[in-house]
Amino acid sequence: MFRCFIALGSNLEQPLEQVNRAIEALAKLPNSRLEATSPWYQSTAIGPGNQADYINGVAELCTTQKPLQLLSLLQQIENQQQRKRLQHWGPRTLDLDLLLYGDQVINEATLTVPHARMLERNFVLCPLHDIAPDLVLPGGIHLQGSARFQFGEVPLGGVLEQWVCVSCACLSPISIRASVEQGRL
Repeated sequence: MFRCFIALGSNLEQPLEQVNRAIEALAKLPNSRLEATSPWYQSTAIGPGNQADYINGVAELCTTQKPLQLLSLLQQIENQQQRKRLQHWGPRTLDLDLLLYGDQVINEATLTVPHARMLERNFVLCPLHDIAPDLVLPGGIHLQGSARFQFGEVPLGGVLEQWVCVSCACLSPISIRASVEQGRL
């Protein structure tokens, strides 16, 4: 089985319900086992226009599905939840991104793993760190202790304002507020 990490995000039609439904769908994927889910985080939308905030998290999945098969299954889940691809970085009911597939590096026309922008996105790094703090990315980047980002402590139900990467120039500050919902199975 391959250890995979999937980013989840939603900012339309009750986002928290959307990502929780997606977790339920991930748990039912054939030849796969859902291992962990991160807490949910609320983050400011990056895309065009005046979009609602996103709910973001990461799930760990062990699977024997091949990478492109897994991508197809993720897109089926998005479609079942009425995902419309109308605008690049536009609002969406559900976004599922395959971040990592074992230690593989994949460069296909329809799939790039590790995800091309995962190290630029605090809303991916924080929940990924929550469930896999000792993770080593392809290329030898250590998630913990890499000095690429710094996490603050958030009390249960508290707010983490101005959560930013302080050590890496490639990461722009993004305000992320911890959600009261923890999203754990």
